[in-house]
Amino acid sequence: MANALILLAAGQGTRMNSDLPKVLHPLGNAPLFAHALVAGGTLEPSRTVVVVGHGGDAVAAQAQAFDPDIITVRQEEQLGTAHAVAQARDALSGFEGDVFVLYGDTPFITGGTLENMKAAREISDIVFLGFEAADPARYGRLVMEGEKLARIVEFKDASEAERAITFCNSGVVCCDAETIFALIDKIGNDNAASEYYLPDLVALAWENGKTATAVTCDEAETLGVNTRAELARAEAIFQSLKRAEALENGVTLTSPDTVFFSLDTLLGRDAVIEPNVVFGPGVTIESGARIRAFSHLEGCHVSMGATVGPYARLRPGAEISNDAHIGNFVEIKNALIGEGTKVNHLTYIGDAEIGDRTNVGAGTITCNYDGVFKHRTTIGRDAFIGSNTMLVAPVTVGDNAMTASGSVITSDVEAGALAIARAKQLNKPGLAERMFARLRAAKAAKKGQ
Repeated sequence: MANALILLAAGQGTRMNSDLPKVLHPLGNAPLFAHALVAGGTLEPSRTVVVVGHGGDAVAAQAQAFDPDIITVRQEEQLGTAHAVAQARDALSGFEGDVFVLYGDTPFITGGTLENMKAAREISDIVFLGFEAADPARYGRLVMEGEKLARIVEFKDASEAERAITFCNSGVVCCDAETIFALIDKIGNDNAASEYYLPDLVALAWENGKTATAVTCDEAETLGVNTRAELARAEAIFQSLKRAEALENGVTLTSPDTVFFSLDTLLGRDAVIEPNVVFGPGVTIESGARIRAFSHLEGCHVSMGATVGPYARLRPGAEISNDAHIGNFVEIKNALIGEGTKVNHLTYIGDAEIGDRTNVGAGTITCNYDGVFKHRTTIGRDAFIGSNTMLVAPVTVGDNAMTASGSVITSDVEAGALAIARAKQLNKPGLAERMFARLRAAKAAKKGQ
């Protein structure tokens, strides 16, 4: 049976004390809501609907950036979770299959848990997700009668016996599309907040000849983010999970607690990550590559056998080929570094392509920006770029060519040529001694005043 996702992301999140909509606050360098969509993606949904409200244009834009096929709908007034789900009705018109309702501020629901809910749908019309709470507090209670979910009771309405129940409601629900929208039409708002609540689906299901059950997940999966403190806690949990995943997948982390991941970080088996490495969004590290200490990477790809760092920065568009070496205090941006090429010291390579087995000396800079436009530098195979070379783009250095140290290269260098572009050295015998004597005398005179 086909699957669809409805992600509720309309809340203002006033407790965040922020102008930014709650679901756009970053977790693992991705919007908070993206984590739920990644989990939902394991179901291979044929449609995904994101319900936006507060800051709706910004949330919709980020959702479209995450996946252009996402449909966004607007909840103009926040009148409860059932009302929010109802806004997705038109977007799911003609859809036949199961609908999963997820929350943009609940980032840790796993794909495995959603698969368990899908399996439970084989025997029940509605499946809620519950958890055993260490401190049930004011969560809604799931009242079970064997495998049957008899009702969901909100804390304020619960009896003492019901408050003693520790099986609590996460809010996540799965139901076939026709049933969920038919029952939502019957939900009322006769409550203190005058809102329409999804938990009312259970009672309506039994009244209308439908069945309901609940499956269990670990309480940690249901952590919601409502405050800055909870966001910080979620970040710590996310990083811990990503580190454990990397180690389990055969990656060496020499100091795991000092390595920081993004949601989409991909590390190949036998990659080695040294201490104090930060992975921004969009990083892929292939098997056998080594990222040395205190390096920062984002939007880049590092191939097999390559070494990066220590103290290196790879910016978006950096493509590091097999067995290349990117050394200390080197920055690479929007550049292809060829196989076996070495860029080892104190160098900036931006908007460039460097061929295989080339050596780039310390202090080299591709001067790629003229104040208005970016220009490209091309360096061929087996070339040698002398230390402290300035390559003023657009410029090409051919295969097997060399530049002399300290050169400012403004014209193309043909294959096999040596380019020398520096002022002629002129020595003045004795002039340094005379200048020092004059300056020291002036300093002494100034002191005597």
